[in-house]
Amino acid sequence: MTIKTVSTTPYTDQKPGTSGLRKKVPVFQQKNYAENFIQSIFDSLEGFEGQTLVIGGDGRYYNREVIQLAVKMAAANGFGRVLVGRGGILSTPAASNVIRKYKAFGGIVLSASHNPGGPTEDFGIKYNIGNGGPAPEKITDAIFARTKSIDSYRIAEVEDVNLDHEGTQEIEGMTVTVIDPVADYAELMEQLFDFDAIRRLLAGGFRVVFDAMSAVTGPYAKEILENRLGATKGSVLNFMPLPDFGGHHPDPNLVHARALYETMMAEDAPDFGAASDGDGDRNLIIGKGIFVTPSDSLALLAANAHLAPGYAKGLAGIARSMPTSGAADRVAEKLGIGIYETPTGWKFFGNLLDAGLATICGEESAGTGSNHVREKDGLWAVLLWLNILAVRKESVLDIVEQHWATYGRNYYSRHDYEEVDTEAANGLMANLRDQLATLPGKSFGALTVETADDFAYNDPVDQSVSKNQGIRILFEGGSRVVFRLSGTGTSGATLRVYIERFEPDATRHDIDTQEALADLIAVADEIAGIKSRTGRDAPTVIT
Repeated sequence: MTIKTVSTTPYTDQKPGTSGLRKKVPVFQQKNYAENFIQSIFDSLEGFEGQTLVIGGDGRYYNREVIQLAVKMAAANGFGRVLVGRGGILSTPAASNVIRKYKAFGGIVLSASHNPGGPTEDFGIKYNIGNGGPAPEKITDAIFARTKSIDSYRIAEVEDVNLDHEGTQEIEGMTVTVIDPVADYAELMEQLFDFDAIRRLLAGGFRVVFDAMSAVTGPYAKEILENRLGATKGSVLNFMPLPDFGGHHPDPNLVHARALYETMMAEDAPDFGAASDGDGDRNLIIGKGIFVTPSDSLALLAANAHLAPGYAKGLAGIARSMPTSGAADRVAEKLGIGIYETPTGWKFFGNLLDAGLATICGEESAGTGSNHVREKDGLWAVLLWLNILAVRKESVLDIVEQHWATYGRNYYSRHDYEEVDTEAANGLMANLRDQLATLPGKSFGALTVETADDFAYNDPVDQSVSKNQGIRILFEGGSRVVFRLSGTGTSGATLRVYIERFEPDATRHDIDTQEALADLIAVADEIAGIKSRTGRDAPTVIT
């Protein structure tokens, strides 16, 4: 084998965030930058000699180049087989499924999720372990430690792999198989959901619109929704993955998917609207005349999951990230199953799913999924919604309002302050931590603080402890405000403020969300000093 050992020097900024290493493309294009990180992944693993590695990405700019590096470095480091999606394409949930189905040692997923793509935009690399999920902190910590001392990397000196044709090739003793990126995933969805019932729903005139946002979910949605389920041709919009996502921001929220929202609010709106993000793990759900918040969607999917064949036997439990609203908690209580509150980051759900403690998981940041893979899954959520609608034969609006009448409504909103000066953001969080001991008992108008803490998670499976996961301020009566710095951005800091109020009275379920939360929003600024410390008069994005 023609293996070259290349001398290198460490970079100091390769600490993985919530889900892998994310930087601007020009950063990754620096000499040996991507190579250093990939070699650090391999150096932090044991026992992969001759094993299978899955490689794929969301098709964003620089995806193909790094795939070629990863393939050649996998060969040089002793992997026996690589599975890579045709064209370098694998959605994040599809990659998780391929790892699990083919019992791979792990996978390298190239994506910056919902962040913009292009020559000066975002890129990312993360490692998924053998269960298909993101590497836990003990592995990402080891990878980061290795990046600080790495002095060489290994790479096979061979021609680039042909990524555009399915089939098997050999690289100096390692097998490279280019696979259909959609087929295995579509097969899994057919096992979980009643495709016949959904076909009948769509054949009866039920109209669906899905915006793939020129991102990775396009080929999956086109194949499943239009080709297999019979949705009208053209139901899947922006289905061609583009390196720059067509110049748009592939984040399925009410700002970046505004056109879809306006379509769904029109008098002649389709019955069901949805979107997914850059790498296919997030979702946006909008019924005719109603936006379903991700927190509500998690609760609704859990309450109705038994209507789909894959979940007919019921759920073992529900897991949610700490900032996600408590709507799912009341569903779990009624079903008599466990509810688990974890830090943000899908990796924290992995142990619960592997141990059989949870079946459905969700995050307020538009991510929901189940034990079918170990990632959140945007198209899965869309198909479960369609299965529920096909069985219940009611509108999205009716189903949501009936849910609120049964369980109460959690008014909920997230305010994002993006690209805040990092020092200012850290100062704001430090100031909040300094107040934690003195906040309980304080009143702000009609609101009185009951408890305040910096959330820490004790994993019930492996007993690991994760500290400093977000500042929680809980008020008497069940309202709360949560402050957290996001780990998914690439420039400055993103301050996320989560505001929640529980309303059990069904006669008060039709208030505008921002109006219902107005006093909590004001108190959040008063306690944290958001305007004075960040210089921002308003959030960048409200969801």
